[in-house]
Amino acid sequence: MVNWEGVSEFVAVAEAESFTQAAKRLEISIAQMSRQVSALETRLATKLLHRTTRKVSLTEVGHIYYQHCRQVLDGLEDAERAITNLQTIPRGLLKITAPITYGERTLAPLLNDFLLKYPELEVKVNLTNQKVDLVDGGYDLAIRLGILEDSNLIAKRLGTRTQYVCASPDYIQAFGIPHSLSELDRHNCIQGTLDYWRFQENGKTRNIRVKGNLSCNSGLALVDAAIKGLGIVQLPDYYVEHYLLDGRLVPLLEQHRQPDDGIWALYPQNRYLSPKVRMLIDFLSEQLNEQ
Repeated sequence: MVNWEGVSEFVAVAEAESFTQAAKRLEISIAQMSRQVSALETRLATKLLHRTTRKVSLTEVGHIYYQHCRQVLDGLEDAERAITNLQTIPRGLLKITAPITYGERTLAPLLNDFLLKYPELEVKVNLTNQKVDLVDGGYDLAIRLGILEDSNLIAKRLGTRTQYVCASPDYIQAFGIPHSLSELDRHNCIQGTLDYWRFQENGKTRNIRVKGNLSCNSGLALVDAAIKGLGIVQLPDYYVEHYLLDGRLVPLLEQHRQPDDGIWALYPQNRYLSPKVRMLIDFLSEQLNEQ
C-alpha cells in the first residue's frame, strides 16, 4: 500500500515555496506542515526541499517527485468532481455568445427551455456576428456556424445546417432558372458579406464568385429582397425554410448543393468542463438533432 502521508503538504510547499504560505493554504500549523514533509523525506530516504531562512526550493529529486505527485493529486481531484457532478444541479452564471439571427430564431428558445428545467441558473447571452474572445470576455460557450477557423478552442458539433440557393417564382418567370453553375453569371445574385457562394461539383467543393446589384450583411434583408423578386440568394435553412415550404421561394441548383455544414459549441481549453456547460451542450445537441 502506498503511504500518502505528507504528499499534499509537500506539494503545497513546493508550489508556495514557503512553509508558512503552504500551512495557510491547507489550514494547518507550520509545525505540523514541517513534521509531515520531514517524515516524507525520511520515508523516501531523500531530500526533497532546500530550506533557507529566505526561501524553500525543490531539489532535483524533489522536482521529479513533485511532477508525479501533482498528476496524482489532479487525478484524485478530477475523480471527486466526477462523482460529485453526477448529483449536481446546474446553477450559477452561464455566459454565452452566438450569431444574431440564429440566436434569435433557434438558440434563444432552447435556452429558455433549459432555464425552465434548471431555474437556479443565470444565463447571459450576447448575440453578435463578431467573433468575440471567449477567454477575455469570460464566456463559457460560443455557438458558431459553418466552417471553423483554426483556434485553441475545443469544438463540439451540435448539429448541421443546410445552405439553399433560391429565388421567388416572379424572378424565375422573368429571368429563368440557372441549370448550371456557369449560368449564375447571367443572373442577379444578391449577396451577404462574401462575394462568392459555395457549391459541390463532381464531389468537390467549389467557390463560385457571384455578382448582383444588392449586398447586405443582414440575412433577413436578403430574404426580403429574394421574396420580392430582386434576385437569387444563398442562405442557411433557418432563414428560408418557411418560405420554401409555402412556395414564396423556390430552391435552385439542388444538384450542386454543398454538404450540410456544422453548428458548433466552442469553449476554452480547460482541464475540466463544468457540469452546467456540459449539460447545456448535451441539451442543445439533443434538441438540435430532433429538429
